[in-house]
Amino acid sequence: MGKTRIFVFDTTLRDGEQVPGCQLNVSEKLTIAKALEELGVDVLEAGFPISSPGDFQSVVEISKAVKKPIICGLTRAKKEDIDAAFEALKYAKRKRIHTGIGSSDIHIKYKFKSTREKILEQAVWAVRYAKKYVEDVEFYAEDAGRADNQFLAKMVEAVIEAGATVVNIPDTTGYCLPYEFGAKIRFLKENVKNIDKAIISVHCHNDLGLATANTLAGILNGARQVETTINGVGERAGNAAMEEIVMILKTKKLNFETKINTKKIYKTSQLVSQMMRMPIQKNKAIVGENAFAHSSGIHQDGVLKNRENYEIIDPKEVGIPSSKIILTARSGRAALKYRLERLNYHLTQEQIDIVYKEFLKLADQIKEVDDRNLRQLMLKINF
Repeated sequence: MGKTRIFVFDTTLRDGEQVPGCQLNVSEKLTIAKALEELGVDVLEAGFPISSPGDFQSVVEISKAVKKPIICGLTRAKKEDIDAAFEALKYAKRKRIHTGIGSSDIHIKYKFKSTREKILEQAVWAVRYAKKYVEDVEFYAEDAGRADNQFLAKMVEAVIEAGATVVNIPDTTGYCLPYEFGAKIRFLKENVKNIDKAIISVHCHNDLGLATANTLAGILNGARQVETTINGVGERAGNAAMEEIVMILKTKKLNFETKINTKKIYKTSQLVSQMMRMPIQKNKAIVGENAFAHSSGIHQDGVLKNRENYEIIDPKEVGIPSSKIILTARSGRAALKYRLERLNYHLTQEQIDIVYKEFLKLADQIKEVDDRNLRQLMLKINF
């Protein structure tokens, strides 16, 4: 039996771009959109058209230029939002309107100052109205992570009946634990009678550092679309990182597959970081500067003997040419010998022992020893 297909919905240009200081102009959005198309995303959320003229124009231009993914525009459950989204998407080869409303009692009471009954009516109305424009309508039940499961199931069933093709179950505030979020998705699978008529999508935030874990829990319990961003950029603490989800599914050899070309992950990650002016933390999984770097002598010796001793992913699989052996005062003779040989210094073990003593003195002073430092050290020793 073949692997189950997981659709990758990228919201870097919508949710990711909401980060303070990371706003993009139309040209920058278009450049990233084309890179995401090359990467192989299934759905590209191009923006929130009603929010500003610039965002509207970005969706228009992306719709014209990007042909392979579904192009999606976000809306609230309002007529003017849905009208604007359709107008912005008119050039898209494959278009989707993403509309929705809050589903938790906190949102219903304090954000909308409404009732469950009225919110349910508005949800159904929004889907039906969007359906007049496009066949592909995704509905988001905002703050589903904190919503009552019985009411959430009722809402999901109603919007599917109204024509929703995808139902997005967001953990908007990053509140759920993985077992809670997985159980929520499983509850919907088992209690929404028409759930087979729509794809369940999950959109998880990282407020408690659980966005990736919750997204995976969603997949394992029946979700078939994941809403992610490159580098995990997004509101507050960010969203589930696409590169983490994709590489978990690939590395763990679970019975799921995506259409992402993983060898383009690092290149896309660097592009997004540069254009959003948002540095990637050095220890970020998959794409961080230290993700495939080794400075401990024990680890360096193990990796040099066999990469799999300390690496579960071949860096080439994500578009990084090779692992890095970083020389510090914690490095051992094996790493020093390896780096010297790359510089064409082939020494006996006795010579290595002599160089190593001098190397440690230098490493204690400058923290990290690069190739230039090594050459200077060899000139000083002068074998």
